[in-house]
Amino acid sequence: MLDIVNLIPRGLILPPASLFLVIVIGLVLSRRRPRAGRIVAGTGFALLAFLSTTGGAALLVAPLERLTAPLQEPERAGAQAIVVLAAGRVRHAPEYGDRDIPDYIALARLRYAAHLQRKTGLPILVSGGNGGVDKGNRTGSEADSMAAALREDFGVPVKWLEDRSGDTAENAAFSAAILRADGIHRILLVTDAMHMPRASAVFARAGLDVVSAPTMFFGRQPLSIHAWVPSAEGMRRSWYATYEWIGLAWYRVRAAGGR
Repeated sequence: MLDIVNLIPRGLILPPASLFLVIVIGLVLSRRRPRAGRIVAGTGFALLAFLSTTGGAALLVAPLERLTAPLQEPERAGAQAIVVLAAGRVRHAPEYGDRDIPDYIALARLRYAAHLQRKTGLPILVSGGNGGVDKGNRTGSEADSMAAALREDFGVPVKWLEDRSGDTAENAAFSAAILRADGIHRILLVTDAMHMPRASAVFARAGLDVVSAPTMFFGRQPLSIHAWVPSAEGMRRSWYATYEWIGLAWYRVRAAGGR
């Protein structure tokens, strides 16, 4: 997680919670200043409705995704390995014998990593930690569940597991150490298009030559009338894009400060 999140609860600075907070502030303010309070509460409500649509979310998503681009001709990129980053997981999936499995975001990344591996023949490193103890039992890391999915579901081998990281910066630092030990310096980096600007920057700072291999582009999708109907997916995209914009700005501040 970002250092700033340790100071301010993440839920309070990201939508929808931040917008509900604006609405509450407006309602409280309206007791003493009715007009100002209505303006604040109305603004919060309007933003909540707007950012709950996929059309509204596109205003945050599209410029973020334009900071990267789909990879063309990966077999000619000169990379030596593929690195795919964890997203999340579903714990104790009953249909898989109560094992942890990658969530749908991680699964999209794994599918693209498998596609790239078949086109290039490059070895794969999966990166993601957060193993530990759950209900008294030792649990595997996100990298473990990702490797299992690649091997069992996609028929693709995994050469390295980086299973200690807790955030993107640690993904980069720990993966770079593993790869450098095997003489790997140039990689295809797989993650979501929205996450790629921040991820590629920290992997480059870790000393790797990064070829961005983003997947899951949302900002390029055509907008129909349904894109302006509030939905959970619209808010998810707004939440994700806001998080990445804040993260990108914070990492740039840290880099400027030499951290």
